[in-house]
Amino acid sequence: MTFLIPLLLGWLLDLLLGDPIYLPHPVVYMGRWISFWEHHTNHGKYKKTKGACFAVTSIVLIFVLAWGVKLWLTDDEKIYILISTVFVFFSLAGHTLRKEVKLVFEALDESLDKGRKQVARIVGRDTKMLSRQEVCTAALETLAENLSDGIIAPLLWYLALGLPGMLTYKMINTMDSMIAYRTDRFKNYGCWAAHIDDIANYIPARITALLIVICGYIYYKVNHLNTSYTLSQLAKFVCHYGTNHLSPNSGWPEAALAGILSCRFGGTHSYFGEDCYKPFIGNNPRALTLKDMHTSIKVCFRVELITIISVFILTLFIYHF
Repeated sequence: MTFLIPLLLGWLLDLLLGDPIYLPHPVVYMGRWISFWEHHTNHGKYKKTKGACFAVTSIVLIFVLAWGVKLWLTDDEKIYILISTVFVFFSLAGHTLRKEVKLVFEALDESLDKGRKQVARIVGRDTKMLSRQEVCTAALETLAENLSDGIIAPLLWYLALGLPGMLTYKMINTMDSMIAYRTDRFKNYGCWAAHIDDIANYIPARITALLIVICGYIYYKVNHLNTSYTLSQLAKFVCHYGTNHLSPNSGWPEAALAGILSCRFGGTHSYFGEDCYKPFIGNNPRALTLKDMHTSIKVCFRVELITIISVFILTLFIYHF
C-alpha cells in the first residue's frame, strides 16, 4: 500500500489543487540547479562534453537521493507515504495545464496582446508577434505535448521505478525544457539533455497519442458530433504527421490532437530571437475556436483518467500479486 496510496492521493491533490504557488516546488529547485550550472559551465571549449557530464550527473544524483530517502524511510510507513504523496502531487501537472490553457483563450477574448502574454507563461517560443491563430495553436500544442510530459510520462515512470523514477524523469524533462534548444547558446551544451529526454519520452508520447485518438473518437461518437476521420484514418493521420516535428516525440500527441480537431499545428517559430523551422502537423489551416479548447481539455482529461486507473491496476497487480 505504500506504493498505491501516494499515487492515488498525489493525483487527487493535483486534480483538486494544481501547483500551489505558496509552497516550495521541487521542480523550481531543479530549475535553479540547472540554471546555476548552465551559467557557470556553458562557455568556452568542450560545451558538449560539459553539458553531457552535467546532464548525466544530475540524473544520477536525483535518482540516488530519491532512492536513499526511500530506503531511509522504509521502516516508517506513515512518513514515507506522506512524503511520497507530496512528491507525486508536485510531479503531476494536469490541473495547472488545463487551467493555463483556459486562461489563454479567456485572455484572447479580451485582446490579442493579453492572449500573447498569457500564452508566454506556458510556451518557450517568442510570443510578441504571434497572430490570434498562432496563440490558439501554441496553447493547444502545449496541451497535447504536456499531457505526455507532465502527466502520462511521470505516471508511467512511477509504474516502472516508483517515486525515484518519477522524480528522475522530472529532472530529465526540466533540463530538456531549459537547455535543449537548437540555438547557438544551447545546441551543444543541451545536446545530451535533449537526447536523454527523447529516450525517456519515447514510449509515453506514443501511448499518449494512442489514448488521445481513442478517447477523442469515443467523445465525438458519444456526443453525436461530426468527425472528419474514422478511427483507422485517425491512426494513419497520427503515423503520417507524428514525425513532422523536430522532436521525435512531441509530434505524436500533437498529431493526435490535430487529427481529432481536424486542424493544423506546427510551423516556424522564434526562440530566443532565432527562427526555428517546424513542419506543419495536419493540413487544415482552419481558425481554432473556444469550442476546440473545451473539446481538447475534455479529451485530454479522459486520457489522464484512463492512465491513472490503468497505472493503479497495473501497480496493484505487479507489486501485490
